[in-house]
Amino acid sequence: MDKKFKPDKQNIISFSLMGPESGGPCLVDSTDGRITRIRPYHYDKEYTDKYCNPWKIEARGSTFMAPDRVTITPFGLGYKSRVYSKNRVRYPLKRVDWDPKGERNPQNRGKSGYVRISWDEAAQLVADELVRIKETYGPEAVLCQADMHGEGKHVAPSHGCPNRLLSLMGGYTLQMRNMDSWEGWFWGAKHVWGCEPVGEMMPMTNLYPDIAKNAELLLFWGCDPETTPLGVVSQLPSRLCSWFTKIGLKSVYVCPDLNYGAAIHADKWIPVLPGTDAALQLAIAYVWLTEGTYEKEYIATHAYGFDKFEDYVLGREDGVPKTPAWASEKCGVPEWTIKALARDWAKKTASILHANGGGYIRGPYATEPARLEVMLLGMRAVGKPGVHQAKMIEWNLWNKDFPLPYQGEFMPAVPHIADPLRPVEGDVDPSINMKRFTLTPDQAKRAPELIELFRQFPAPKQFIPRVLIHKAILEGHAEWYGLQCFSSSQIPNAQNCRQPTAEYEFEKIVYPREGCSRVHMMWTDAPCQVTCWNDGNMSIRAMQHPDIECIVAQHPWLENDCYFADIIFPVSTKHEMNDLASDLSSGAFVSVYLEEPCCPPVGESISDFDVCAKVAEKLGKEYYDAYTCNMSEEERVRFFYKASGCEERMSWEEFRKKKIYVVPCKPDAQELPAGLYEFFKDPENNPLTTPTGLLEYSSTHIEKYMPDDPERPPVPRWIERGETHDERLSSPRAEKYSLLCMSNHGRWRMHAQCDDIIWNREVETMKIRGKDGYQYEPVWLNTAEAEKRGIRHGDIVKVFNERGTVLCGAYVTERLIPHTCYVDHGARLDPIIPGVLDRGGCINSICPTALTSKNSTGMATSGYLVEVQKVTDEEMAAWRRDYPGAFARKIDPAAGVCLEGWLVG
Repeated sequence: MDKKFKPDKQNIISFSLMGPESGGPCLVDSTDGRITRIRPYHYDKEYTDKYCNPWKIEARGSTFMAPDRVTITPFGLGYKSRVYSKNRVRYPLKRVDWDPKGERNPQNRGKSGYVRISWDEAAQLVADELVRIKETYGPEAVLCQADMHGEGKHVAPSHGCPNRLLSLMGGYTLQMRNMDSWEGWFWGAKHVWGCEPVGEMMPMTNLYPDIAKNAELLLFWGCDPETTPLGVVSQLPSRLCSWFTKIGLKSVYVCPDLNYGAAIHADKWIPVLPGTDAALQLAIAYVWLTEGTYEKEYIATHAYGFDKFEDYVLGREDGVPKTPAWASEKCGVPEWTIKALARDWAKKTASILHANGGGYIRGPYATEPARLEVMLLGMRAVGKPGVHQAKMIEWNLWNKDFPLPYQGEFMPAVPHIADPLRPVEGDVDPSINMKRFTLTPDQAKRAPELIELFRQFPAPKQFIPRVLIHKAILEGHAEWYGLQCFSSSQIPNAQNCRQPTAEYEFEKIVYPREGCSRVHMMWTDAPCQVTCWNDGNMSIRAMQHPDIECIVAQHPWLENDCYFADIIFPVSTKHEMNDLASDLSSGAFVSVYLEEPCCPPVGESISDFDVCAKVAEKLGKEYYDAYTCNMSEEERVRFFYKASGCEERMSWEEFRKKKIYVVPCKPDAQELPAGLYEFFKDPENNPLTTPTGLLEYSSTHIEKYMPDDPERPPVPRWIERGETHDERLSSPRAEKYSLLCMSNHGRWRMHAQCDDIIWNREVETMKIRGKDGYQYEPVWLNTAEAEKRGIRHGDIVKVFNERGTVLCGAYVTERLIPHTCYVDHGARLDPIIPGVLDRGGCINSICPTALTSKNSTGMATSGYLVEVQKVTDEEMAAWRRDYPGAFARKIDPAAGVCLEGWLVG
């Protein structure tokens, strides 16, 4: 047999693309120091059956059980292409016209090329800038952007290493992660049923076993279980949906597009215009109220303020009954379909399923459909067997999903050694990333060094929500509500809370804080502000602002925000390092496993942790010793295996030999009550976390703190337009921008990750090759809309509004309703005119600047007005003439944007 089929070694590596708690193990074959193949990891069935009590769900004469292998996603299988991408940053880079001792030329960020420099020069430049900025303005003048869905690394995490170093220097300004993918739930649904921390149904224990046994109807609302979960939980949701169909559950998909999940699993597709779900929901409530088909006895004992909600729905309050006819004009769903859905739902036991994120919950005024969904579930007696809200994006144990491990005895978690923001013994996590692990008493006992280690890194005194970074820089000031979880000892007048609660959403916060500097330097390990957040073009203008004197980026690939950096550090991928991984959501087993390098580092790349260690070394031995704790990468892996608790069940020596420890499932997991069953059964003794303990159809918190907010009133509303957004087809703006742009997670990448995997780019729904040979991001258009505009499948088109223009390839299809267009979010930026015109299909560059609503600090990245037109030969020729530099950049024909295109000399 040829040697290439006999790997020199095999490693277990996580394909996680969403942080430490996600993904699952796969096997990576390597030969002669190069990755040759990636394939599914097969569990030792004899071992798991004997020791791990594999989970299974039995319902209606059928069994659904843990697979014996991890079902890897398309980008997991193709990740070799990512490791060896033509876009890898292989050595330190400096922008050619950035001179820290002369002209810095911030206006040229996104236009200038880069030159290779040595590690010694790069580390010294950044160290000198940190010292200068601190001495000139104070430590808070450095903004640390360290939050995004990066590779699932642990001892040298993708995000957080700069935080650690900057804490040692006296502090920094933290970029605060807004509750993206949870906007509507966090700022809306939480005011109906509490369900801390993010407003989705909690607890999630045993939801799927209960749904399988008791539900008759599944409503997939704004959900694509075949796409969104791929970077998180493998393909278990696909298997689960197929099993639901097998045992007789009917599936109805309510979404503007016939997405991949709907195309495969739907018994009925109900297309609805983006951002208009609230109208449809109000009409369903109207049918139930007028026909008396809701659970009256349940509402009488489990709800507060239902009379106010009823007055609004029936039109007693505003004179407008929310009838199916009224709703049909708003949402595009025929009147008879609305009635049929409402009546069928009233007759059946039904649950609503989501896959998180996307247009349903991330659009203008998304708080309203989120609240209304919970209220509709309440009218069907939520918590009753078979009546739930379930989330398909996380098939894991984190929120006590079925099955449960012995969580009281063992925390299958690996702390981040680089994260200075973790709470210690009850302190508050100022990052409010609720998925980060805390230092538990057991961990502190196993590794007492952690207590003092974490105390070395105090929380920063100042922060800015990610959705307001651009405005804060351009305007020098920002104000917002909520997104604040510092203890009172860290920030005066701040509420001392253990986790985000609905009440603290009403606290006003400002930037800059008294005594703190504005931002003058940015350090990012999450270079996707332009690609994945609100109004990316404004973010580009912020990064080009003269107040920003230095931008540092560390990343394995030259993409997106990296084009605006002055110094770029090359980072190794997880396939090139030692690590300890925890698999909490592969859909098979919970496991902790040892990861070892599959290949040498590409070029001069090093781990995120070591990048900051090199800068610390230039700052002096004191900084270097404090930052590294004088531990090697291998020593950090060993240290955190000890802290995790695994060693109490499998010795380090045995773990090094077997490479994996699989956590047993709790034997009595299915005996625990499902979801909100205890509240359903006895609301008085099992209250919700709302102030009344009941489902609040009129929010007592909003009644108390913001009763006159027209965009998030105590009782949810249909909002045609408001002070914050005017993105309806009824808007005067629609005369110029006549399509509602929908943007969700893409099937072929995870947010902004994996756009360069060449296998995936060959799929037409991933990229469309234009007549100029460039691979364009597809924009889906209904056949009728394309015909109106003289657009044919494969044409190069422009998607635009007053915020800018994005070039795409036309994908003409009946899988999208008229009056809309669709572009996946997360495509790599390829600027022709930075901040104005993008060739790469970066649709977030033209999404709204405004927040979810005036007092809800989220983003609205779907359901906004645009126009689509065919690009003429004359237009393209003019761009090539006027911006020759952008078109002269080398583009790899298979991988697209590449490192060579940005190098000078």
